[in-house]
Amino acid sequence: MDKVKLGIIGMGRMGITHYSIINSYKSVDIVAVADASNLILDVLKKYIPQLGVYKDYKELIDVEKPDAIIVCTPPVSHFEICEYACEKGIHVFCEKPFTVSPVDAQKLSEAFEAKGLINQVGYVNRFNDAFTFTRKLVKENVIGDIIRFRSEMFSCTISKKEEGEGWRNKRENGGGVTYEMASHAIDLVNYLIGTVGSVQGTVMTQVYSKVVEDIVSSTLRCSNDVYGTLYVNWCDKSYRKPSNKLEIFGHKGKILVDQHGIKIFMNEGNDQYGYHIGWNTIYITDIFTPVPFYVRGYEFTRQLYYFVDLILGLREEPICTFKDGANVLQSIHGMFKDNLKN
Repeated sequence: MDKVKLGIIGMGRMGITHYSIINSYKSVDIVAVADASNLILDVLKKYIPQLGVYKDYKELIDVEKPDAIIVCTPPVSHFEICEYACEKGIHVFCEKPFTVSPVDAQKLSEAFEAKGLINQVGYVNRFNDAFTFTRKLVKENVIGDIIRFRSEMFSCTISKKEEGEGWRNKRENGGGVTYEMASHAIDLVNYLIGTVGSVQGTVMTQVYSKVVEDIVSSTLRCSNDVYGTLYVNWCDKSYRKPSNKLEIFGHKGKILVDQHGIKIFMNEGNDQYGYHIGWNTIYITDIFTPVPFYVRGYEFTRQLYYFVDLILGLREEPICTFKDGANVLQSIHGMFKDNLKN
């Protein structure tokens, strides 16, 4: 395959972002998009007349026969879209949190693997240079065996009273801070430390939202018996942009990392990396890898290019599969059940 025929399902904020990014890849031909909004489709028809536009994603798939699709609809519709694409032998990049059901997520993971189809979930932090470098430090035992961790995420997504309108204000549709933001914080734990196996002590709090939770906290136990805490708040007005933060505490020191850089405290020097006793700072500009096209962040381009590279056979190792998405869903639903008990 020299060029990937691509369709995008859902042309909201993320769909438009992904369109602009992947349209810059010369080995991609965006043949069509689908969206429920007539206004959006009319605008696309006017300004991109060569683009196929559809209200029904099934019609897009049946008529255009794309090699791959990007799914950017509300999470409640992800399962049916991905399932239909799988039946048609189509590779899929699906936005997080993948589905709203761990059972459905596992079913899709197994189906895509059985057919040998490329499958990727949009946990974009796995493609951020600060987090990928931190993963290397952890794997190479720079701070020794991990003792504890803390995974946090903050934003000012919700800043006033919500009346419960829209899909983000309904949990059954994939709304609420746990699906929307805590999924990122959980996936980073899975990626950097070990897959979360169980949760306990979960507390969910409403601040502005009428139906869904705005703050969630929990204790996570990873499969390697490392414990840590999770705290996510999407109504913190002290943050202008979403921010992921991790503290990883080990026998030889600790790591503080966010999207913009890393601070490492060493109890003893490390000759391999040249780290001295005390604090060592790594800025994102010291370690980042440039990308051909920039929108929102280098990692957004990198994840979509990686998806296409997998389809073209230019890369072999997937980074964020449907299985990874299913693991996050298991933890999320574990927190929902645990919160009801507390």
